[in-house]
Amino acid sequence: MQVLEAIYNRRSIRKFTQEDVNREDVRRILDSGRWAPSGLNNQPWRFLVLAPEDARKGRLEECTKYSHIVRAANVLLAVFLDRKSKYHHEKDCQGAGACVQNMLLAAHALGLGAVWLGEIINQESLVHQVLGTDPEQLELMAVVALGHPDQKGSSRRRELQELMLEDF
Repeated sequence: MQVLEAIYNRRSIRKFTQEDVNREDVRRILDSGRWAPSGLNNQPWRFLVLAPEDARKGRLEECTKYSHIVRAANVLLAVFLDRKSKYHHEKDCQGAGACVQNMLLAAHALGLGAVWLGEIINQESLVHQVLGTDPEQLELMAVVALGHPDQKGSSRRRELQELMLEDF
């Protein structure tokens, strides 16, 4: 799949079939995330995978108003920043965003559906309790819900001219 084609055609998928996601596909998605750019190449992201049989997956539903998406997803990918690996908060958060975008594009290229759950960071302390992760060590950036799509995504974008601060 060509990069521009993937960028233009990828959509957030919030409904999934019951079909299992291949473990190798999950590895490829995570591997795509780790190739994102980061300041000083510090690669501060850390991942936690919740497979369908993981009991924490059900409890994670309580951490977001998008519980139906968490419930429907076959796999959840929690993305954190390792506080000890960070060197500049904003740049590291930008790197985590690039990491998540790489994972979303990889999922799309593999024929899977995914959505970036950012709202869940509002419940970060509860997420750490549910996942058994250390908030002193890790900062929650996002959870990616992943599965085989059971919907066709749709989206609308503003015209480029509306986003320009000056004519180009």
